[in-house]
Amino acid sequence: MRKQGILAIFAVLLCAVMLAGCGGGPQQSGADGGKNKLVIYTSMKESLIGGIVEGFKKKYPDIEVDYQSAGAGKLMAKIAAEKQSGHILADVIWTSEVPDFYKMKADGVLENYKTPVFGELLNPFDDYDGTFTAARLGTLGIAYNTDKIQSAPTQWADLAQPAFTNAFGIADPALSGTSYMSIALLQKQFGWEFFEKLSANQTRIGKGAGQVIDDTSSGELSACLAVDYITNNKVKKGAHVALAYPPELLVVPSPVAIFKESNNIDAAKKFVDYLLSQEAQTMIANEGTLPVRSDVEIPEKFGLPKPEEALRRAIKVNYTEILPQKEETIKKFTEIIGKK
Repeated sequence: MRKQGILAIFAVLLCAVMLAGCGGGPQQSGADGGKNKLVIYTSMKESLIGGIVEGFKKKYPDIEVDYQSAGAGKLMAKIAAEKQSGHILADVIWTSEVPDFYKMKADGVLENYKTPVFGELLNPFDDYDGTFTAARLGTLGIAYNTDKIQSAPTQWADLAQPAFTNAFGIADPALSGTSYMSIALLQKQFGWEFFEKLSANQTRIGKGAGQVIDDTSSGELSACLAVDYITNNKVKKGAHVALAYPPELLVVPSPVAIFKESNNIDAAKKFVDYLLSQEAQTMIANEGTLPVRSDVEIPEKFGLPKPEEALRRAIKVNYTEILPQKEETIKKFTEIIGKK
């Protein structure tokens, strides 16, 4: 009986240990069943998000962080599937497809959080209410291979010239948020006729925003519609690529938001505050894209306009107006250009 009693006590203790290891305790959302894990979904490339996460972890060593980087289209499909299954796994989302944030706001899945540093920021949204906040003012220009193109393009219309025949690429807007936003802006400014001319010049649809820049760097393309910091990272690594900005500037804000059902709201708020801090915004500027703070110095080597100037030159758009047109815009663009 004594032996049976000892075995019974051991079984109870073992069960308790196993239950604890299954994450049954409060606020154990991390994969390790221990401290909290802050999960970030982002379309930012490793060159940009990696340093920011490391800086955040140094400031808050008790917060474990995991981030998943992918195109905005893939991330939204993932979020939709997670929502369907009952719980969005991410705590924070940071991409460049602004209409997605308006849709998530309308769906009621975003936490309303007005960062205490908002008064220090440049805000591109007239209807700002704290649901999401711009964390970067991404610019897109014409990246061109300097071995293939001798004179930098100065106008968007230059892309219909023979030098770019069957050699200009645009990332698939169904996969890339910055590509979709750029197409929407160019269509608003120049109409679908602009894309008809690009189609006649055999413009190609590439995969992601990084892929078209890779193809331009390798010489498969002569030029592409390009995101600033991805291009500048290639240049830093020695690629024979330069970035040209026509007068009508493509400025695509990259909002950050917190999911309402996050199990790590406090940690998520800390991350948003850090992302908007001078320290993190300096990292953003040093990667060759525009910060949302005017008190951050932008390295001259990138040839970027000041954030205030960029907002003045930017093609203006009403995000709530283009939101219902997203699928139609992507479909029409794909039909005009054609996947070659």
